[in-house]
Amino acid sequence: MEINKKHQTKKWEISIMEFKDEMGKKYKVTRRLPELSVAETKIFRSKKEAIKQLNE
Repeated sequence: MEINKKHQTKKWEISIMEFKDEMGKKYKVTRRLPELSVAETKIFRSKKEAIKQLNE
């Protein structure tokens, strides 16, 4: 599963990816400002928390 979304005014590119490891499913949320080569990535165990971050 992968979701990509752009912020309306700040031009952030936001994506959420689901992956599995030995501890189970995890969700990686990344937001980027391509014009400035800036990115922030966070890992969540819960899909609910990852989507909450995506919507903020």
